[in-house]
Amino acid sequence: MNNRSTSRLRRAAAIVAGLAAASVALSGCLYAMIPEQSSRPSTTSDPDTEGVADDLLPFYSQELEWTECGVGFDCTDVTAPLDWEDPGKGEITLSVVRHRAEGTPVGSLLTNPGGPGASGVDLILNSLDFAVGADLIENFDVIGFDPRGVGDSTAVTCYDAPQMDEYLYGIPAAARGTAEWEAELLDAHKGFAEACDANSGGILPYITTINAARDMDLIRAVLGDKQLNYLGYSYGTFLGATYAKLYPEKAGRLVLDGAIDPAVPGLEVGATQALGFESALRAYMQDCLDSGECPFNGTVDEAMADLGALLASVDSTPLKSGDGRMLGADSLMTAIIAALYSQDSWGYLTQALDEALQGDPTSALFLADFYNGRENGTYTDNSAEAFRAYNCMDYPVEDDPAAEAATNAKIAEGAPTIAPYWTGPDSCSVWPYPPTGTRGEITAEGAGPILVIGTTNDPATPYEWSESLAKQLEEGVLITRVGEGHTGYNKGNACVDDAVEAFLLDGVVPEDGLRCE
Repeated sequence: MNNRSTSRLRRAAAIVAGLAAASVALSGCLYAMIPEQSSRPSTTSDPDTEGVADDLLPFYSQELEWTECGVGFDCTDVTAPLDWEDPGKGEITLSVVRHRAEGTPVGSLLTNPGGPGASGVDLILNSLDFAVGADLIENFDVIGFDPRGVGDSTAVTCYDAPQMDEYLYGIPAAARGTAEWEAELLDAHKGFAEACDANSGGILPYITTINAARDMDLIRAVLGDKQLNYLGYSYGTFLGATYAKLYPEKAGRLVLDGAIDPAVPGLEVGATQALGFESALRAYMQDCLDSGECPFNGTVDEAMADLGALLASVDSTPLKSGDGRMLGADSLMTAIIAALYSQDSWGYLTQALDEALQGDPTSALFLADFYNGRENGTYTDNSAEAFRAYNCMDYPVEDDPAAEAATNAKIAEGAPTIAPYWTGPDSCSVWPYPPTGTRGEITAEGAGPILVIGTTNDPATPYEWSESLAKQLEEGVLITRVGEGHTGYNKGNACVDDAVEAFLLDGVVPEDGLRCE
């Protein structure tokens, strides 16, 4: 069952890296072909232990051991408490990578690509210049890390590859929308949750954004930085805002790009994202029709109706791929969502839809596989598992049938193409641990200026969320990128890039409300 499209909330993983970054990732294969360069010293300043409680000193005073892990990169592990409220309960490991400044370093810049569940280590190791611009690479030690539960850190583990294939791509036996269908999906979610609990070594109750923010302060301290400089994308904005709330005096220069509104409840998150993706899909469709090479004809409304008919057809008669998997409507919707993260990916979407109309699911499964972290029959990361773990602990339970009905009606009216494949039983209702997170405004009083970037037709983190977060923060500064796609920095808009880099490098705070066409 496609778990991404049958969770009624938190539908789309908010991740900065799109298909455009996938080609950049191939650069990792070139390391063996590059002549060896002389190694620069892998040094770290003394840990910052000022004001640290006695029971946390063993963690904050640890000395890091770095090893080369690519030209210009070194890697280390940081030991963190499993439970920040009870540091003696156990330990976890956080995987960290550093790209050393190519010039004279002014300090460290921590980064997070979003998710929750995306690997910050992979982003920096494989797509450094996608994550940050050349001036930041020159002047900062750029830091990527896998948050707790993610990637090479102590990780959430649930299913093996065949089990994940069935969970993510399997076709329900019951008809969509029936009670039997809901029961079938809920049973699948329950099996997945039980496997996560059985295979994750007891970490699930501690996979929360608050704990991840505390881990981030630990990383800051053991790197020897007095304050945190940070660039967070998408979900990484929630992580960064949470950090500023917990440690306002340690918050240095923070940039939050493609913001999540921390005050929005889960049902509203799902509805707003549905409308955002419908808007992005209509923008894509107009571009497709204008290109002269679109598999659809007529007006945007007519083309969207034809796309709806394709989804319904695939829902009733899935398309079989060469590897034996079936492309149903949920996986086709995942493919569509994946391509809408970046306008650079719209050509892939056109190809996938053209092929699907002809009965060929190859390109659509390629897009869905990219979204799900699947490659050649294996899963390259645990993003789907960590995504579920974080969201089920971070979002309070919402058990109001009237509110759910109103939300579904809003989605059906505002996102008619997406709506049939967006809602379903809440996968978190069968998670083995109750959520500990809360939803509410974050003011980060005392933290100083924080930049918030919003893109006007961002489907995953709609622009209104960036507007809201910038207003909530005591010293929030909003930068608007007018355009399509997810996030705004390092996307070719000099106005945005110059403002972000002047702030991070020189502390120059742009005018609040800066609008970048």
